[in-house]
Amino acid sequence: MILELIVPGRGSFVSSVSPSYKGHRYPVEIISHCVWLYFRFPLSFREVEELMLERGVLVSYETIRRWCAKFGQVYANALRRRRPRPGDKWHLDEVFIKINGELKYLWRAVDQNGNVLDILVQNRRNKAAARRFFRRLLKGIGAVPRVVVTDKLRSYSAAHREIMPSVEHRQSKYLNNRTENSHQPTRQRERAMKGFRSVGGAQRFLAAFSGISPHFRPHRHLMTAPDHRAEMTVRFAIWEQITGTAGLPATA
Repeated sequence: MILELIVPGRGSFVSSVSPSYKGHRYPVEIISHCVWLYFRFPLSFREVEELMLERGVLVSYETIRRWCAKFGQVYANALRRRRPRPGDKWHLDEVFIKINGELKYLWRAVDQNGNVLDILVQNRRNKAAARRFFRRLLKGIGAVPRVVVTDKLRSYSAAHREIMPSVEHRQSKYLNNRTENSHQPTRQRERAMKGFRSVGGAQRFLAAFSGISPHFRPHRHLMTAPDHRAEMTVRFAIWEQITGTAGLPATA
């Protein structure tokens, strides 16, 4: 069944080809629900296992870990493809994260609406690292912003002059609160996971997390309760479409 939703301000979207679940003995509803629990809430794999056990579903935490590794990024990519075109004002920022006892840097870019454009874990925050992140952003988004907002790190200025000199560059620690606030869910997960174990593992988790978690975090403080419930209904419908659970018979 093809489900079409018309949402004011968003246009229409229709279901696309869902991921392949061939070879999995658990139904898609259980797989997608476990992935949703893990990336939406600060839960460990064992805690997700316990929540599923309470619902009468026997599944090991190792199975849940494999599901998240296999389908997390697939779901995140599908959600990103359905988002509106990014805004033309990009906010960039970097923060320390500790990986296996070593300090690394998490680079993040969001638009003026708070949508996460990309994240990248790097060893340094010098000109080469800023240049790499700029190039990754331009390639991934396929558009050039009108304005780039950063803090006063000199590496941004050097990379900006080289990569996108025609774009306006604003530097101020007071203008970049939007990006700094977007780091908060990551910090929450970092504490719950007691840190990351490897750069590759952090990059893989955060790439999927930054695509799935914001989808279920609308700007609640700007909405009335009925508007929030209506918005979440739409977002859950999108989730069902991209995971392939839309149109399946409801289970008790």
